[in-house]
Order: sequence, then structure tokens, then C-alpha cells
Amino acid sequence: MAGSALLMLAALVGACTQFTDAVNIDVGTNERSREKTESYMPILCSPIPAPVSPSASVHTLTPVDISAVYVLGTPISHREEASRVVSRVAELLSMFNPEVVTHHVDLISVQPRRLLEEAEELCISLSNQVSDWKLVLLFARADSTCACSPHPAADAQAVVQEVEAALQLLQKRLHLTLVHVVVWSSNHQQDKCQCARDESINQRLREATLLKTLQDSLSRVLDNPEWLRERADFTAVLQSEPVILQPISDPQSTWSDLNQLAVQIWTSMLQPSTAEVMDTGVITFPCPTQERPLLRTKNNSPAEREGRVYSNASTPTDAVMGTEIPCTDLSPSPTTPTSVHELRPGDVKVVAALGDSLTAANGAGAKTDNLLLLLNQYRGMSWSIGGDENITTVTTLPNILREFNPSLTGFSEGMGSQDSPQAFLNQAVAGATSSDMVHQVRVLVDKMKNDSRIDFHNDWKVITMFIGGNDLCDFCTDSVVFSPRNVVGHIRAALDVLHSEVPRAVVNLIEVLDIVPLRDLHNDKTLGCPTWFTSLICPCILKPKRGSSELQKVKDLNKAYQHAARELVDSGRYDTHDNFTVVLQPFFREVILPRLEDGRPDRSYFAPDCFHLSQRAHTLMAKALWNNMLEPVGNKTFTQDFSAGIDLKCPSKANPFLRTAVNSNYTFPGPPPTPAPRTNWGSDFSCVDTAPSNSVPTSAHRLRPADVTVVAALGDSVTAGFGAKAKNLLELRTEYRGVSCSIGGDKTLETVTTLPNILKKFNPKIKGASKGQGTRRTGFNMAVSGAKIAGIPEQVRRLIDTMKDDTTLDFENDWKLVTLFIGGNDLCQYCNDRASLSPQNYSLHLMTSLDILYKEVPKTIVNILEILEIEGLRRIHRDSLGCNVVQKLVCPCFLLPGEDSLELAEVKRINRELQIETEKLAYGGRYDGREDFAVVVQPFFKNSIIPLNADGRADSSYFSVDCFHFSERGHAEMAAALWRNMLEPVGKKQTYNNFTDSRNNIKCPTEEHPYIFTKGNSLPSPSTPAPTTQSTALPPSPGCTDAVPVWLAAVLAVTGLLIGWAVTWLLLSCRAKRKNQRMAATMEMRVTVF
Repeated sequence: MAGSALLMLAALVGACTQFTDAVNIDVGTNERSREKTESYMPILCSPIPAPVSPSASVHTLTPVDISAVYVLGTPISHREEASRVVSRVAELLSMFNPEVVTHHVDLISVQPRRLLEEAEELCISLSNQVSDWKLVLLFARADSTCACSPHPAADAQAVVQEVEAALQLLQKRLHLTLVHVVVWSSNHQQDKCQCARDESINQRLREATLLKTLQDSLSRVLDNPEWLRERADFTAVLQSEPVILQPISDPQSTWSDLNQLAVQIWTSMLQPSTAEVMDTGVITFPCPTQERPLLRTKNNSPAEREGRVYSNASTPTDAVMGTEIPCTDLSPSPTTPTSVHELRPGDVKVVAALGDSLTAANGAGAKTDNLLLLLNQYRGMSWSIGGDENITTVTTLPNILREFNPSLTGFSEGMGSQDSPQAFLNQAVAGATSSDMVHQVRVLVDKMKNDSRIDFHNDWKVITMFIGGNDLCDFCTDSVVFSPRNVVGHIRAALDVLHSEVPRAVVNLIEVLDIVPLRDLHNDKTLGCPTWFTSLICPCILKPKRGSSELQKVKDLNKAYQHAARELVDSGRYDTHDNFTVVLQPFFREVILPRLEDGRPDRSYFAPDCFHLSQRAHTLMAKALWNNMLEPVGNKTFTQDFSAGIDLKCPSKANPFLRTAVNSNYTFPGPPPTPAPRTNWGSDFSCVDTAPSNSVPTSAHRLRPADVTVVAALGDSVTAGFGAKAKNLLELRTEYRGVSCSIGGDKTLETVTTLPNILKKFNPKIKGASKGQGTRRTGFNMAVSGAKIAGIPEQVRRLIDTMKDDTTLDFENDWKLVTLFIGGNDLCQYCNDRASLSPQNYSLHLMTSLDILYKEVPKTIVNILEILEIEGLRRIHRDSLGCNVVQKLVCPCFLLPGEDSLELAEVKRINRELQIETEKLAYGGRYDGREDFAVVVQPFFKNSIIPLNADGRADSSYFSVDCFHFSERGHAEMAAALWRNMLEPVGKKQTYNNFTDSRNNIKCPTEEHPYIFTKGNSLPSPSTPAPTTQSTALPPSPGCTDAVPVWLAAVLAVTGLLIGWAVTWLLLSCRAKRKNQRMAATMEMRVTVF
């Protein structure tokens, strides 16, 4: 009896223990769910206590008061996009009033309707609704006008009159209504405006100016007191920035863009916040606060004038932009020099200039932050060619030179285009790129030859060329057209014309400015810079997020432009005779932005758009150019610190000439030598500390590269080295496993770059690398050509069996590095079997594979290479049968669909979902339970950057003969990128590969962190768990005993009673928590997470 009771109590304890564990698991799950919900809380608005009664005034409305959202003026060509934007705005309102109703845009009618007709129809439909507050979004359609019209103000007036008439009707007929007027532009005017095809017109600047004109005209209408005071139940407000729908072909990017537009409208609907908004790269939205809980109107949020913001963000501009000439010897040469290398400043008789809006001086003379003044070209103030007044009031290069030669000619005066008489030899065109330089040179040469004031053959000339800014602004639209080689090729062609046709000339070639620092003006929102306006003018510079691969490309391209220009001049191409030379002036190579005392950028150096330069900056540029002209070649100032001030230099007695390469004793390095063709794709190794740990580590988070004993790989044809060294289609099917990036072991690192060959530098006895061709010496390379994710569990089984059967391997104690790269075939065949190749099934098979490794393989780090962003392969072309035919057969679902097709959009979405699923599984905590096991995602393929050759075209040498699989060169780059990712912390790993094609790109472990990075060692933890020497691959089996103490029955009885109470308490607690979670989930479902 006692034994039976004991058994029953023991069973009860066991059952209770299991149940308690289950409850604890459930509680843990609930805790994680609560933590997840709390992690979303920063993007959810906390509910504000609802008022006792609805607001009596439109100026005291809160979001909770709005019961319905209506839309007027939807653009006919973008109704679907506008409808989505409005729906997202309504979703944001639903956080405060879940019952808010959205009256969607009519997506069926194809006939455009007048705004007044829509307003009349809305008034009729709402004639009986007088008790609920309504929000009306009225779109003012900027697309109905043409930006390149010579009279943008007059063209915008028709839109303004239509909006004003509609507002008057709404005010007369509607009650309890708040109207927000939004200027809408789709930025697609080239299809509609004939003048948009005129390349001489700076189209983007004119489009931005049209929007600003429309915005200002509507602002004047809505500043009318009748919208403010006449009634308490109606008002109209103009949103501060236009909504601009960018032309994006990628549906995923389009959705993100629509989210941004919705957040922009939402932000403008609220009372302005005083908090600083930082660019984090994540879409966030503001929330009403207790201090500012209202929807914005003119009464409750009097707008702070931009001019006031502008003045607060600037130091007082000097009233006089003049300069004193400290030079005493201003005389020319005794006789007209015959050599360009003996040219004094006083010998120069003609000045000329070529370039873009920075030389045309757009907006330089704007005295207020009036964006419309950017269309004005203040050529008389231009730093390199302006001749307004004299050096005491306007500092320019010509005004400096006129102190040495008062009869100087060629400079521009006043305002006007390049065709105006006052422009004279200032032939810069606003919006010009390097491809326009030859045309500008032709026009300039004709003007100099045909002007009676110029002795073309005998007068000495200084010609300044400054170009490349707009090429940088456009490079993201076409990386081939705006490649460094093409840009400098256009500059070379223009200089060649000057060299061959213009005698007695010094050409100042100004390096393209360091443009990235200008982003700081727009990142600091307290400056009030019109970022929306400038983004239209220069999208490729302002739109990339901080830390993104796109921004890095901007920086690299900027430097590449500068470097290519230096190489061009250093070639000596333009020093073939004594009456012509080209001198590179590098003062813009590194720009240090001017700062106020509080550290913010100083806007006074910039035009109203915070992009073009003000007269204050033109003054400094003129001084910097002059000083560069007097500095010897090879020792010129190349840093421009705007805030440091510049003192003018003078010609020295020892060398009174404008400095050239010859009179500077500068030896041209000549064109860079053509590198010998590479005979292998090896890498150099420079790491010093290659030692292993003092003792074999027990934790995967304390594993040094030298501790790795075994390498293995799972995957498909890429890991199998399919066609990696193939020279023709016959060799394409050969598997060159010895050069596979993650597992190949052919030769040494100096000739073959692979992950095992890198690891051999740390541990020469590494095991498992595959060698040669075929399947004879595969080592632990289990990859199968053509494999999909569904085949990986079988590969894992074969790998485990092979390792266990290998007598040279200590399966329990050797540290193993397993690399998995899979998914390409799943994506390439997705359109043929959507069900079995879905992201959900992908995640399931991946989980099955990792589970097996986790349960059965001790001492292991698993590298998962994130699936390649395959879209880039569409750009790989070669004039061969393999590229034109085989490539599309290998990956039909990605390579056959049209550029803007729904099929391509779908497979691109699946591509991204597979990446997301991989990261969720790897870092979801499922594999964190063992100290000797870690799963790490290496994401260098997440954002694919296609390697480019010198012409800016996709470099097919990284790919095999089918233009799909990687060549040995491609495998070498992948190996270096994989190794670099392994030595970068989780969360800060590089998500792209920039294809450096360098032998010295092998990263080294640091002294501070000599370990392979895992999730566990990427962030400092408050307490480090004590390492265990026991493998946790299988749970330990505790010993058992048959001896049962007599007192155990009584103890178990009492314990059982206590456990019963505890279980009851836990059940009640769980029930209460579930109820709270359901309430939280209900609230969360009402919110769309952007």
C-alpha cells in the first residue's frame, strides 16, 4: 500500500513537473510574445484620452474626432497609387478611431474630371451628414502643367484657381470638415511636355521650381483670413511639402515609396513636433503628444516662416564680398611671352569658362531663401568667370586678374543664360553633364574666333572647366553612361578640341567637388533645407541611406571621377607644345563643410536649396582657384575648408608665373602601366596572429580560426564548382570542386583563393577540403549540382555518415565549420512549382537540416550564405551562345520575364522572402541552447552589386561560359567576402560585395576580437556563462537508485499538495495573461506596420 502510494505520488510529481515545464514554456512564449509586442510599441502611437464630447472647433480637432476620410482631385494616371496612399493614412487614423471610414478613389472611370465637379458631387453626398467630423484630402495636380514652360507662375495659376473654386464650394456647403490640400506630382513629365526633350533645359530644376511655384501660390490663397476666422466648423490647410511619386519599376520599392508618402501626409496633418528627427533608414511616423495633440490648422500651428529658420541657421552674410589684393608687383611681362610656362597674371587677356549651374551661378545672388531665385543665373558673380563691379565688392577670378590687367575681356556680367550677350565667354549650361562639354567647347571656340575684342591667335587665355556634379547626381540612373571612364572620356574629347584648335591657352581643369558632405545640410532638419526640392535635382546623392551600399557607391564614384581626371592630366597628353597646357586644380578634392558655433552646417554659404552655392561660397572658390593657380603642380592645396577663410597669394619674385607642370619641375608619371594579365586568382596573406587558443575551446563563441580542424559544405552547383574553370560549353558540366569558394582546397592561397586555403594559413592540417575535378576527392563537399533546399537534409545525413566513417577525424572533439549555400535552383524554378518551392517550405527544409546538425554534430559552426539577389544576373551579357541561350535555360523564372512584368516582380519578392526566412530561422533562438553550436548567416550576397569593367559594363569574367555560374575569379571573390563576413559582428556584417579585384583583401582577426563572430559574441553580454566541458548534443542520463527513504512518502505528500496549489495559480495566471494578450493583439491588428 505504501509502495503504491509512493508510486502514485512519484507519478504525480513527474506529471506536475512536466506540466509545470509546459506552463513555463507557455509563460516563456507569452513573455517572448509580450517582448515582441513591446518591441513594436515605439512605432505605435499611445492612445490619447478621448474627449468627453466631440470637438466644437476645427482648430481643436484630434485624430480620434475624425470619422471619415474623403479624397478629391485624384490624378487620373495614378489613381491606384493615390488610393493606396490614402488607405495608409486612414490606417494611421484608425489607431485613434478604429471606426474611421475611407471613401476610396474611383479606380474604374478613365475620363478625367474637373475638381469642381468632384467637389459638387461630394457636397451632395454629404448634405445630410452634419454631426461627424470629416477629413478631406484635396490633391492639387501638378502634372497638369508643363515644367519647362517659360512662365511657370502663369501655368500654375490655372491649377490654383481650380483649387480655390473647389475650396470655396466646400466651405459654403460642408460642415464639420477639415481640408488638407496636397500638391501631387508624379515626376513623369517627359511623356507630356514637348520641351522636356530639349536637352539644353535643366529639366529637373524646372520641375522642382514649378512645384515650388504651385506650393507658394496655394499658400498665398490659403493665407486668406477667410479660411481662418469665418467659421469654427471648417478650414483648409496646405501641406508644407508636395507629394512626389517617383518612377520606380520595382514593386517592392514602390510600396515602400507609397508608405513614405503616406507618412509624409500624416506628419503634415499633425501639429509640428519640436523633437529632432534623425535619418535612421527606417520608416517611422510621429504621434500626437499631450502637448501637441491636435490636427494641424493655421490657427493652432502658426507656420514658422522658412526665412526665420534660415536666418537662425546661418551666420550673418558679409555685406561686401570684396577682397583686398596684397600683391605689390602687378606688372605683365616686358614682352608678350611665347611660352605658356612663362605666363604672368598680367599677360592674360581673355577668360572663359565651361561647366554647369555652379559656373552659371544659379541662385548665387539670392538674398532670401526664395527657391524660385534658383532659376536666375547670376553669371556676373560666378567664381571663375564673373565680372560684376570690381574686386572691392565682388570676388571672382576675372576681378582678381583685372587688377593685373584692366583690359581683360571674356567675363560674364549680370544675369542671363549662356546665350545672352552678358554671358560672353561663360558658356556653362545649368544641368550640363560631361557629355555636353564638346558642344560647349565648340560654341566657345566659335565665339572667340568671331569676336572683334579678341585676337584669337595672339591673346593669352585662361579657360576654366568645372564639370561632373550632375554626372554624380545621375549615376544611379545609368552606371554605364556615368561610369568614370565615360565621364573622363567626354572631358578628354573636349580638352582635345581645345588642344588642337585654341592657341595660347591655359586650361584650369577643376576636380569634381567632394559632394557627399553636402548631405549634412539635409540630414539636420533644424536647418529647414528643402530636401524634397533638392532630391528632385540630385536624387542619387540625397536618397541613399546612411551606411548603405548605395551611399558607399557614391563615395567610391566621387573619388573615381577625381582619380580619372588626375590620370588624364598626368598622362602629359596636353603638354606637347609651349602655347597650351592643362593644369588640374584640386582644391575641391576634400570639402570641409562650414559650421556654426553650435556645430550645425552654415547655410549662408549655400543657395536656398542647400545645394547650389551662394555668393559667399563663390567668393571662397575664386580665392581657392587663384591660390591653386599660383601653387606648384604636385604641391597644390586639395582641401577646401569653407569656414577657415582664405588669404590671397601673390606671384613670387622667384617664380612670378602661373604654375604649370614644366615651371613646377613636375615629372608626369604618364599613363599607369598596363598590369600584366593575372595568371591565377590567389590572394596575399598579411595576418600576423595565426595561433590557436591555448586549449581546445568548449564554446563556439570563443573559436579562433586556427581552432577549426574540419571544413564541410552543403549546397548546389555553385558549391560543386560547376563550370568554374570552363573555357567552352563542353567543359561547362565539369565540377571543379577544388576551386569552390567555401570548400575548395586546390594548391595554396597564393594561387587559389578559397575558404579552406585561408584557414590553412591558421591551421595547415585542416581536413575536409575538396580537390581537383569530379567526385574522386570531394572531401566533405556534399554539394549536388541542381540541388534544391529539399535535398539538403539528405546531404546532411551523408555528411554526418562520411565524417563518422573518417578515421582521421575525431568526430566528438574536432571543431567543424560547415558552410551551406542553397536556394538558387528554388528561385530559378519557382514559377514552375510555386507550391513546393514556397518560402514556407524553404524554411521548413532548412529547419530540418539545421535540426539534424544541431542534434547530432558536436562542436560546429554553421555558415549559411544568404541566397544571392539574383536580379543582377539579368545584366550579365556576352556575345556567345552560352550567355544568350544557356543562361535563360538555367534560370527561366528570373531571366525570361520582361523588365516590368508581374512575373519578375513576384520572383523578386520571393527572393527577398527567402532571405528574410533564413535570418528568422538562424537568429530566432532555436539553435541557442548549445554552447558548442552556432548558426551564423553571412549576408554578403543580400544586396548584389554586379562587378563592372572599365567601361562601366557588367564584367562577365566573374562568371562561367553560361553567364550564370561563377568562374574561378568569381569564386575567389566569394571566398574573400565570406571570410570577411565571418570576421564581422552579427548585425554589422557587410551585406554586399564590392568586387575589389585585389590580392590583399584578406581580412585579419583583431587583437580585441580574435574569434569567428557569432550571435553570442557579437554583443557584450552582462554575464558570460561558465563554459561546460560536456557536449550537449544529447541530454545526459542521470544515475538512478532503488533505495527510497522512509520519510520520502510524507515529503512527497506535502510537496504534491503544494504543487497542486502552484499549478492552480499558474493556470489562473496564464488565463489572465492570454486575455491581456488577446486585447493587445486586437489593438495591434488595427495598425499597419510600415
